[in-house]
Amino acid sequence: MKEFTTDIFTLYDKKWGLLCAGTMAEHNAMTISWGGMGTLWGKPVVTVYVRPNRHTYGFMEENEYFTVGFLKEEFRKAHGIMGSKSGRDMDKDKESGLTPQPAGDSVMYKEAEVTLLCRKIYCQDLDVSAFPEEVRKKYYGSEPAHRMYVGEVVDIIR
Repeated sequence: MKEFTTDIFTLYDKKWGLLCAGTMAEHNAMTISWGGMGTLWGKPVVTVYVRPNRHTYGFMEENEYFTVGFLKEEFRKAHGIMGSKSGRDMDKDKESGLTPQPAGDSVMYKEAEVTLLCRKIYCQDLDVSAFPEEVRKKYYGSEPAHRMYVGEVVDIIR
């Protein structure tokens, strides 16, 4: 495994990630600001969260692999499109100006500084009833709970 060093407490929250699942023929990506990195079952892992009403959800469910890329700062505007528009309604790649390219059995973006290729090893719906009340009110209300995906990092692409 290649070495990857980062400030894990601000990478998702401040820089944001670009989660992508699918194939070159059909894929979708979305901006994410929630996630984690660590070790589980002796493997380096990435954790991401996707609501079932997001277009990316179906791609996450149907595919064994996904990528999380971190774009160069000059592509910050592309995150706005990838995070606020739906791939059901438009070609987000074209609109954002980002360039999809193959990454193993998934898709990544050429403009990423680093991309983590991940193989799903676990997923589970979050139990909103177990959250503190202030979290339920602030982040959920009438919105569906996220599904948590844990992916083993199988490659680090720079």
